[in-house]
Amino acid sequence: MTAQGQVEIVGGVDTHKAVHVAAAVDFAGRSLGTASFLATQTGYTEMLDWLKSHGQIARVGVEGTGSWGAGLARHLTGAGIEVLEVNRPNRQTRRRKGKTDTVDAEVAARAALAGEATTVPKTADGHVEAIRTLSVARRSAVKARTVAANQLNAVAVTAPEQLRNRLRELKTAEIVGECARWRPEVSTDPATRAVKQTLRALACRHQALTAEIDDLDAELLTLCEQANPALLGACGVGAEVAASLLIAAGDNPERMRSEASFAALCGTSPIEASSGTTIRHRLNRGGNRQANNALWRIAMTRLRADERTIAYAERRRADGKTRREIIRCLKRHIAREIYRLLTNPPQVPSGNDLRRQRILCRLTIIATAQALNTHPSRISALERGLCHNRDLAERYQRHLTQIAGHISS
Repeated sequence: MTAQGQVEIVGGVDTHKAVHVAAAVDFAGRSLGTASFLATQTGYTEMLDWLKSHGQIARVGVEGTGSWGAGLARHLTGAGIEVLEVNRPNRQTRRRKGKTDTVDAEVAARAALAGEATTVPKTADGHVEAIRTLSVARRSAVKARTVAANQLNAVAVTAPEQLRNRLRELKTAEIVGECARWRPEVSTDPATRAVKQTLRALACRHQALTAEIDDLDAELLTLCEQANPALLGACGVGAEVAASLLIAAGDNPERMRSEASFAALCGTSPIEASSGTTIRHRLNRGGNRQANNALWRIAMTRLRADERTIAYAERRRADGKTRREIIRCLKRHIAREIYRLLTNPPQVPSGNDLRRQRILCRLTIIATAQALNTHPSRISALERGLCHNRDLAERYQRHLTQIAGHISS
């Protein structure tokens, strides 16, 4: 009971495309009723009023907050209601009680009541949601371009001899450029004419998809810079990797309670598989696989280019670890670093500010690069926003501050 004597209740919702089914239970586990509502803004309001008619709402468990229940989750969160993401009922429950929408809604309410549902859904209302939407278009464009390239090479292999000889020694990019320049011609051989038309169509499609991907990459880079410049400046993190990690965390990364929960979300935390006197752990094959792949790409980049990572790998190799085990350890360490960057990102100097300070200090790019022991092109790329390197930017900032202090003194 609340201070006003009103009963506290917990809601559960089974979501669908057109209709959502809600259930209400009290803290003693008694069912207070079920009802159906349209999956519209008016239906969300009616559902909230219906739940409030049974008592004060403590929390609501919602199925499918990333799909059919996304709009409802945003509406409830905006009304100040705690929303928890609920997985579908397990097979044992369905075997005992059957499968109906009302049963699923009641099971969702009981999962929120018992503490089985603890995941806070993504708010999906900021830069990260824009990144996620654009990433959908980019993935489909990349897949379509791969299909076009495979078809282009397959048709070139079976083309008439005079066409095949022109394309035999060319790589895919060169084949695309060559075939896109072909023009329709009148030929007495219909097979040759059809092959040339097909190759040209596939090549033009490949070029159009490449241009689309480039535009999406530029937009994704801009959004990642706005969402979390510190993450983009980490070693081994590019726009595509940053997008995958930001999408996994969502617009509200504070929903992840610890770095261990983020590691579990990315599938990099070992799972205990002990029994009796046997104590062991197994590989986690769950979690967000795109985020897991992003951590792997960071690890592989650092194994090639980062001195600290190379030294760490050598130490673990001396301990008897295999390359695969070393990569798994690296991914776990990287997940810890990425979690801090997502939840508490440090300030990163912008390229424009660094360039302005360098000009005020009357330094050239070459002199600055020599002082920082790097190539002038990296300094130029950093100032123009083409390269994001947090360590280099911070060293650059400290160097300029030191020079400015000498000038003022």
